Amino acid sequence: MPARQPASPLERLARLDGTKVFLATLVVALVGLFLPGPVGAVVLLVLVVALGALLRLTWPVTPSRMRLIRLATLAALVGLAITKLL
Repeated sequence: MPARQPASPLERLARLDGTKVFLATLVVALVGLFLPGPVGAVVLLVLVVALGALLRLTWPVTPSRMRLIRLATLAALVGLAITKLL
């Protein structure tokens, strides 16, 4: 029997429950919002980088309307992070 190759990170992510992933992302965003000053901003920016990387990988298969929503969400998170830094 041929050995099965380990699943890529995207394949593993695709198998996760969407609700749990959304809730985990929401928790990280709320933690970033409630942590004070630069610490919260760093958490939000790390989240933006992670979501941006995921968006880049899924861009070809994402419908146009959903792309706009995702970009707006990332922009809002960046805006909130910058506000926390000031």
